[in-house]
Formats: sequence, C-alpha cells, structure tokens
Amino acid sequence: MNDTATGATETDYSSTLFLPETEFPMRAGLPDREPIWLKRWADMDIYAMQREQAKDRPLFTLHDGPPYANGNIHIGHALNKTLKDMVSRSMQMLGHNAAYVPGWDCHGLPIEWKIEEQYRAKGKDKNDVPVVEFRQECRSFAEQWVDIQREEFKRLGILGEWDNPYLTMSFDAEAQIARELMKVSMSGQLYRGSKPVMWSVVERTALAEAEIEYADYESDTIWVKFPILTSAAPQRSGTYTPIAGPSVSYTAGGEQQFAGASVVIWTTTPWTIPANRAISFSSRIGYGLYEVTEAPAENWAKVGEKYIIADKLAAEVFAKAKVSGFEKRASVTADELSGITTAHPLRGFADGYKFDVPLLDGEHVTDDAGTGFVHTAPSHGLDDFDIWMTSTRLLQDRGIDPTIPFPVGDDGFYTKDAPGFEGARVIDDNGKKGDANQRVITALAERGAMVARGRVKHSYPHSWRSKKPVIYRNTPQWFVYMDKAIEGTEGDTLRHRALNAIDATKFYPAAGQNRLRAMIADRPDWVLSRQRAWGVPITVFVHRESGEILRDEAVNHRIAQSFEEEGADAWYKPGAAERYLGSDYVASDYEMIKDVLDVWFDSGSTHAFVLRNKQKWPHLKFPASMYLEGSDQHRGWFHSSLLESCATNGHAPYDSVLTHGFTMDGDGKKMSKSLGNTVAPQDIIKQYGADILRLWVASSDYSEDLRLGKEIIQTTVDSYRKLRNTLRWLLGNLAHFRAEDVVDAKDMPELERLMLHRLAQLDAGVRTAYKEYDYRKVVTLLTNFMNIELSAFYFDIRKDALYCDPISSIRRRSALTVLDHLFNALTAWLAPILVFTMEECWLERHPGETESVHLRLFPDVPADWLDDDLAQKWQLIRAVRRVVTGALEIERREKRIGSSLEAAPQVFVADPRYLVALEGQDLAEIAITSAVQLKQNEGPHEAFRLDDVPGISVVPALATGNRCARSWKVLPEVGTDPEYKDVTLRDAQALRERAAAGL
Repeated sequence: MNDTATGATETDYSSTLFLPETEFPMRAGLPDREPIWLKRWADMDIYAMQREQAKDRPLFTLHDGPPYANGNIHIGHALNKTLKDMVSRSMQMLGHNAAYVPGWDCHGLPIEWKIEEQYRAKGKDKNDVPVVEFRQECRSFAEQWVDIQREEFKRLGILGEWDNPYLTMSFDAEAQIARELMKVSMSGQLYRGSKPVMWSVVERTALAEAEIEYADYESDTIWVKFPILTSAAPQRSGTYTPIAGPSVSYTAGGEQQFAGASVVIWTTTPWTIPANRAISFSSRIGYGLYEVTEAPAENWAKVGEKYIIADKLAAEVFAKAKVSGFEKRASVTADELSGITTAHPLRGFADGYKFDVPLLDGEHVTDDAGTGFVHTAPSHGLDDFDIWMTSTRLLQDRGIDPTIPFPVGDDGFYTKDAPGFEGARVIDDNGKKGDANQRVITALAERGAMVARGRVKHSYPHSWRSKKPVIYRNTPQWFVYMDKAIEGTEGDTLRHRALNAIDATKFYPAAGQNRLRAMIADRPDWVLSRQRAWGVPITVFVHRESGEILRDEAVNHRIAQSFEEEGADAWYKPGAAERYLGSDYVASDYEMIKDVLDVWFDSGSTHAFVLRNKQKWPHLKFPASMYLEGSDQHRGWFHSSLLESCATNGHAPYDSVLTHGFTMDGDGKKMSKSLGNTVAPQDIIKQYGADILRLWVASSDYSEDLRLGKEIIQTTVDSYRKLRNTLRWLLGNLAHFRAEDVVDAKDMPELERLMLHRLAQLDAGVRTAYKEYDYRKVVTLLTNFMNIELSAFYFDIRKDALYCDPISSIRRRSALTVLDHLFNALTAWLAPILVFTMEECWLERHPGETESVHLRLFPDVPADWLDDDLAQKWQLIRAVRRVVTGALEIERREKRIGSSLEAAPQVFVADPRYLVALEGQDLAEIAITSAVQLKQNEGPHEAFRLDDVPGISVVPALATGNRCARSWKVLPEVGTDPEYKDVTLRDAQALRERAAAGL
C-alpha cells in the first residue's frame, strides 16, 4: 500500500474540508458563565415572558412547600428546589402554563429561638420586652434570611416569581391563616382540652410530631412494687393456661390470696412516679404470683415477699433484682387483676399519694420487656392518658377521682401536684437531666418500694431544633377533633375526609399513599397551640364562666380585617379585645387567647392564601397539581395541608404528591457537621457550576436516599463533559447547514432515517418520563443515545461525509438535516435539567435578544419517522459492524494499522439474515474502512469472532491503493482523476464544486 501516488507531493486540503466551526467552548467554565445567563434572564424577565406565552394553556401548579427562613440553604434545599424546577420547566415545555411561586415559612420557634439567643448574649430577658417589639425583631430576622435564600435559590437556576413570593408573615397571609382557624372554630372542630403533649422544657413550648427526632439517650430504669390493698375477685378454683407456659391448677382466694403481695412495674422515667394513678395490664398475657425464696440480706427484694409479674418476664425480673431463688405460688387471671387495687408506693410521703391505684386492662401492654405491667401516669403519656380517659366510668364506680394532675410545670420543675418533690427538676434549661429521677428513686428506696434499678440506652424523642430531650407533659392546649362530626354534615369527620382525600390523590412513589394513610388513620386529635410569641395567634375568645368559645362572624371579620391592615401584631396591641368584641360583648367577660398557632397550621394553610389568590397569582390553581417535598413531610407539610384543607374545604389541596429521599455522603452515611461529611451546594456551584449539581439530582433515584461525595460529583462532571462535547460537535457541523440543505425524510439514506426513527422513539420515551417525573430515566435515555448511538456510531460514520462530501451530496445534506433535528430535540429535552448549558447552546445558533431555549415547547417529532422494520435491519448491520471494529481494535493495539482507514477486512457471513440486511449497504463506510470484502461462508478458524454475534467472522487485511490526501481513504482510484491526482473521485468532485462556488 502506498501513502501517495508515485512521484507526487501531498497537498494540504484541510482548508477545503467542512470541519466543525463553533465558539461554543469545550471547557464549560460554568461557575463564571452561569451568572451571565441569570442576568440575561432577569433583564428580559423570562418568567413573565413564559406566563404571557402560555396564558391560554392548561394550568399546572406545583405549590412550593415553604423552606424555613433562618439560615443558608443546604444540600437538601438544593435537591428539593431543583426537583421542583425540573417539574415546572418540563411541564411548561410539555404544553402547560406551569407558574412557580416560591414561598417561605417565617413564623415559629426556630426564629424566635435565634432572637432569644441574641437576648441572652446581651443579658436581656425576653419577658422584659414588649411583645410587639419582640415580634418585629423576629420579622426582621426572617426578612434578612428570605433575601439571602432567594439569591441562593436563584443561583441554582430555579425559575420562579422571585419578585412576588409568598411569605407566611405577610399581612394578607396572616389574615387568611386567622380566617382558616376561625372557619375551623365556626364548624365546631376546635376545642381546648388537656392532654399529654411532647413538651420542650428548653424551648418552653409544645412540639408537633414533625418537630421531633429520635436519638440515643441513657435513662434510669426502676422496678417498683405497688402493695395490694384489696382484691374484689371471689375465691374459686380452676385451671388457667397462660400464653407462655403450661396449664396451672390454682385456688384464687380474693384478698387472702394476695395478702402482703405487690404488683411490680418497670419504668424508664422514674420522675413520672409521682404522677402515677393506675397500673395497666393485658388480659392476653399470663401472670403469676411469685415468692422470693432466696436473696442476699442487703437486697431490696427480700425473702418472703410476693410479687405479681408476667410469667414470661419473671426470671428476667428476679435476675435484675439479684434474687437467687423464687417460686411461683399461683397463676393470676385477668378477672383477678381487674379487681385489684394497690397503694401508691409513695403513699403518705409528704402527707400525699393517699389515693388508691387501680389495675386497668390495656391493649398497649405487652410482655416484650419490663414486668408485663405498665405504670400509668395520664399526665405523661398518650397511652396512659387514653386508658385513663376511657376508664372514667369505672374509676368513678370504684370511688377514684378521675382528675388528671399537672405534676410538672413548663419549666421542668415539679409543681404542688407532686408532694415532697417541689423544687426538683426533670430537665434543665440546657436540656440536661435534673435531680428529679434521683429524688424519686431515693424516696422509693427509703420507703421500701424498690425492687431493682438499672440503666438503659434507647431511642428517645428530642427537639429537632434544640437537639435536647423532650418530655410528655399534660397541659391545656387547643385541638382539632379528628372524630367528632363536623357541624353542618351528616356525621362526617375530619379523619374520614382526610382518608377519602388520600385515596383520591396520586402518589409518586406509590408507597407514599399507604404511609400517609397509616399516619392519618392512627393519629390523635390535632394539637394547634404553641406557647410562644412569634406566630399567628389563636384568634378566639373564651367566655370566662361557661368556657364556651365565642363564635361570631362579625367578630371574626374585624379580626381578619385588622390583620390585613396591620398584620397579626394587631392582636397584641392595647385595646385589641374591645376593638374586636365591639359593643355586643363585655371584654372582661372573655379570655383573649395568647397562644400562637403551630407553624404547621401556617404552612398547611398556604393553599388558602396562595393558590386561591387569583388577584395576586392569576396563573395558579386550586387544588394544586402537585405538592413535592422530602419523605419526612408525610408527617409534616403533606399531613398538615391535608388536614387543614379537609377541615375547611372537604378535600385535599393537591391532586398529586411527590416525595424524595435525603442526601447522604458517598458512603451512604447521614450528613452531619460533627462527622465533617456535609456537602454545601454553594461549594459545588463555586467549583463546578450549578448545572453539575442539577445533573446529579436528575441522574439520581430521588425516591431513595441520594448519595453525594467527591467521586460521585466527579462521575457527574465526566457525564456532563461527554454531553457537552456531543453538543459542541453538533454545533460545529451545523455551522455549515443552510436552509437549502434540508432533505425530506423519505429521500434520506437509511442511516439518517434510522436516526429519525430513534428520535421518534426517544420523543415518546422522554415525554413519558417527564410526565412521570422520572428524570433519571430522561438522563439515562439521552446520555446513552448521545454517547453510544451518536458519538460512537452515527457521528463516527458520518464524519467523512460531513467533512468531505461535495456541497450537493444528498448524503451530506441529509446528515446536516438530521443534525438540525437532533439539535432541536436534544437542547429542548435537556433544558429542564441543564438550564444554563442548553441556553448557551441554543443561543449559539439563535443569538436574538428575546431568544431562549426556555421559551420553547418540546418539539413535535413526526410519528411517521418510526420505522421498526428499518430498526430491526440495522440491529443486524450494527452487529456486523461490532465484529469488524473488534477485529480492527486488535490490529491497532498490535500496531499493524494506525487507523481503520488503512484496512480492507474480509467479512465472512454464514447467517443469511445478515446477508439480506447488508444488501445494498456500503459496509466499508459503516465500518469506517477503505474497503471490505464480503464473503458468504463460515470463514477460517483463525478469523475474529464475537460470541454474541454468531455467523459473522472477520479476517483483517490492509487496504490497497494510494491514500487520499483529503479524506485519507486508501483506494486504487486515487490518482485516476486528471485534475486532482492525489484524492479519490468523490473528493475530486467536492473540490470542483467548492471552486465553482467560490469557496
């Protein structure tokens, strides 16, 4: 093989090639270039242009769950807002009017806590500051962080109504939140009651379940004996079969049977013993009367003492009590337990605790741990409260006062309802254990009531803000009934409405439906009140004598009107009660409630002052098309929004709910500052750009927890670089595309029609994935197509035609037409994800002042481009190509050839299907060789084969002839053109056409 014709000097023809030309840089420089596009969008007000453009399209409303305005955004915020942006952008491009109004949660404890911290640092006391002044400081703090977060969200490329967001602290929002509460009150759903709620001593307020996180905590554990006073069970004999153990014969003898015996309880909260009012047992558990037969003299559990304990737990209890010998004296039936009354173990201490302690049958009792008996303090536990309240009639029949005490104050100190312990504290202001546990344990030990003690590390509720442990504490609070019929309905309840609404809602992923349903099915009444200052007040008046809530629409109107004009601060100004009550009522007859609403009611009401506010946001609809938040919001915003809307509207405020997981580090560990494994979105943007962060979000399975670390970011950068290079190559070749080059699909070569078929397939796949919010699938479809089918296949084959073919070549013009279709589709399909890069790419070809890829719809791809028969045929052709390229790769590796154009392999085809497919095809062009010898047989033994392509084998061979100085093909025809002796006949024709065109 000769490199050039004999005696000829090779000419440099590079200037005659249609080589790619573009100013679209290979290096993205996203950190520096992205702000340019942000400014451009702001200057042209692209959001307003979208609204005008889409004003007649169907509305799609993704309602923004409000982040909290109290700090810089973190990676969870970035994930959440980016997903929302992808939803809105893709739905806009699918043909909707997808307006996006961002919002902020501005009230509540986190902000109030920050202001209090500032006070403490200055030695100031919050209680010395007028409440309106304090609230103004909270408002200023929130405003500051709204402005900071707004710029951080915009830097992510989030497109929305940033100049007109919603704030829960805006006057109109506060007015509507108050109206929503008053609607609940007017329908008879609001009530003030006493119930144990999770209480933060550190923050001095009740907390909702959504404000609780669980962490390991070491608790004191004690086993305590409650002496039996009486037993109402008559004497009888029989056989009793406990759940654990064999049947036992017994004789039950009423008081005589249990004389001198005690019921033993176990608790991890010794400080709740002063609040004990009952003991709970289970009729499903087997119990026995046990006697201590052998124990050390110094033991709390003495020889001869008798205890009633669950059979399954007896051995464990005696081991904890260091009892070396015990015997079961009798089995104890549920009837016998029901008739037992015990004495409080502190009976007579400080002249208190003289009440009787009954035994109550409770479904919550198990024999998994403890003694099979649950010490029941209705002031400090929901199960305890529930069984106490459902047993009121029984308690009264037995002469027991059902009143629930308030043994612990809001500051964590015991009250007068805990005789002998006033001044002791459960938890201090720093969240540390007080002396209450030890004081109670010491008192119990001195009175001979202790059986054993220990310590246990277990999961315990903490406030997610202060990170300090909380307690259950009985306090007066404001509630919404879950199961009381709503006035004006025929027995309809809030729980019933909410469950029906869940069934009518679409969930992504679908498992979220069952999760939310289970939470609503089992939840207690909704606690609305917080004992704080920064929030929307509970705008009700209560008659001081009757305790009745005032329900008067005129009063309600005056309250709401004042909030519209002055904000919720109006509630706290002098003379507010007289102003609202007017002349119809005497202000001194009414209590004006000072508690504020839980912020979950604020955010749960956003649908009322955002989605239905057509004057302020005309492009939104109610119910929203979608709510989208992290999976923790099943118990948070999804939950409170559902209850609030069902209470006031009768249905959910959303048509669908989408949830995402949490961000973990690269090893799958939860991110935390203490571990030093957090990743700040600001750092990623500064180093790589926001589009890299967005590509990571889109590439991840957001339905699960998402991992993020250096290696994962680098993988995302590599993926981005490949996508960018593909687009750059497209742009470079399209620089030579002219309107007159357009070729109709039916007139194109098969390879181009194959690419159009794939575009039509992708159009359906991409649209479906976007409609199903499956961005990972979008990325997978497009990256595989761009990397494998375009860069490594189609572009690879068509480089020669695009660079070298004559201007008139139908093959070249068809390829340019396909590149134009590819560019239009890919830039649109990727625009919701790579918002900056696609804008840069689009403007490279369309530099107009009002041009933007984000003003486009997804292009209409003709369905008649689909050609399954052609695609099946080319599957066979591509299989043959893989065998050829596999064989030539070995030749290159062994340095027998430099490029594939130096080869003219022999291709042996034994399978007739491949022969049919290859008929009329230029296999040399497809395999990027100078020639191919096609033979119909199995081929020699030493031929190259691939296991997954049976019937095809290849024997490499060198091409013969001279190398074309322009296209580098090696062909015998090089040198036969009289005018251009060092190029192929094709290249000679291209040179003639260029000369004729003056190029």
